[in-house]
This record gives sequence, C-alpha cells and structure tokens, in this order.
Amino acid sequence: MNGLKPKFEPFKAFRGHRSDPNYYKGYLSHFYMKEMKGGHMDTTQKSDTITIKKDALWKYSTFVLLGIVILGVIFFVLPSKSTTQNVIANNPSPSAGPPPAAVAVSEDDDPVLGESDAQVTIIEFSDYQCPFCRKFWQETLPSIERDYISTGKVKLVYRDFPLGFHDGAIPYAKAANCAREKGGDEGYYKMHDKIFEEQNALDGGSVSSTVQYVGLDTLKQWGKDIGYNIDSCMDSSNGADEIQKDLSDGTASGVQGTPGFFINGRPLSGAQPYQAFKQIIDAELAG
Repeated sequence: MNGLKPKFEPFKAFRGHRSDPNYYKGYLSHFYMKEMKGGHMDTTQKSDTITIKKDALWKYSTFVLLGIVILGVIFFVLPSKSTTQNVIANNPSPSAGPPPAAVAVSEDDDPVLGESDAQVTIIEFSDYQCPFCRKFWQETLPSIERDYISTGKVKLVYRDFPLGFHDGAIPYAKAANCAREKGGDEGYYKMHDKIFEEQNALDGGSVSSTVQYVGLDTLKQWGKDIGYNIDSCMDSSNGADEIQKDLSDGTASGVQGTPGFFINGRPLSGAQPYQAFKQIIDAELAG
C-alpha cells in the first residue's frame, strides 16, 4: 500500500453538496483515478490484460459501496424523516375559492371559550409548545375574540394535539386540564393564556423559536400565579386519557400537524391570518 492511508474527505463533501448528486459521482471517480496514479493499481499491459492487485480491488470496492450507501441515506432516509409530524407553518394567504367541505369532527367535552349556543364553532387542535400555535394565539385569536366570540357569534373549543418531538406538550396540556378541574372552563383558559404568555417572555417577547420545556415545578407555580393549586393534580395521572383521546380524535379527522382548525367542520390548517378565518366564519354566519 506504499504506506498511504485513505483520506476521508468524501464525508465533508457529502455534507456540503447534498443537492448535487452528480458531484458525488465525480468525486468518487476523481478519488479513484487519483489512487490509480498513486501506485495502488498496476495498469501495466501484458498480453492484452490488466492486472489489479487484490488489496486495491478490495479498497476501491469498499469506497464505491460506501458512496452508494451514503447517497441512499441522503436521498431516501433523510427526506422521509423530515416529513414526519411536521409543525404546519404559517400560510399568509387565505384561499380565494369557496370554503373547504365540512368533515366530521367532535368537540367532545373540551373547554369552551364563548357562548355555548354560538352559531359557529371553531375547534382547535393544538400543541402548547408549538410556536405556530403560539403565533395564532398572539396574532389572530385576539381579533376573533373581539369580533366574533365576545359578540356571541363564535365559540372556540380547544383540544390537545401534542406532537411527539415536543417534550413539554403533554405536561402543558395536563397543567391546563388541572386548572380546569379547579376553575372550570374559565380556569382552563387562564392557564391556556399563562402558558403562551410565559413562553413568549422566554422567547424575547415574540414568536421566533420553540421554547424549551420549563419543568414541572414551574408549571405548578404558574398555577398558583393564576389562583389555583394544581400540585396534586400534576403529580397524579389525571388527564392522561383525555389528552390521548383528543390526539386520537384529531388524527381521525385528518389533523396532521399543529395548529389544525375546523370551523363548523370546515378544515383550516396552520397559523393562518385573521382574514382566512373571517372568510369562513362570515360564510357560515350568512348560510
């Protein structure tokens, strides 16, 4: 082997040039030819044949196989992982066409914000650690409350849809349900607002990232801050079945990420602007 050790620069190239599959072919070919010239392959012609040393053949076969494996990971494994349980991003443009068809979705016995007999029901499937859910709470919900909920035309039903990659989603959901045990639906929405408010403070006063889970003791203190001692509830298994049922119902109704909404059954996905909600709400009120 002439004392040479194989260099592993190809791994750097693979990380820096994922979008150009032809690059890998060229890089491997270049590396192959470079090693030929370096004395690892005997290309002396004898009786119209080319003799390849066994150790060189083994080494080049290994590099070619390694290249194929890495390409497979980059183009098949990584893309499939990136689409699993994605949080739905903000879509700033409401649809210009008619509202989507209604689908079957249950509000169950979950907490209601607004009048119970409102003409329009918005069911929100949400994750308390999802930044886009917090974006809806901060930017869109206040306008819906002002124009529709406070006037008795619309009610909001909040249902939990904790995503697997958010370690605080279930504890936050449990804290809100524990507050509901103490103060009913009013208590629930006090904790609902408290959770988002505190995450906003930790996020610099805006919505720019997923905020790290604050821990059980902090959640218990937030309960006391709004007037409820939720310590024993948080230490118990209370609410686990309710959260799981919300998640199952949302999945059955077609929710794939958060936030997911149904306005009288008509689906709307993502942290949509106020106008997107207004378009469907007005159509329902007029109908």
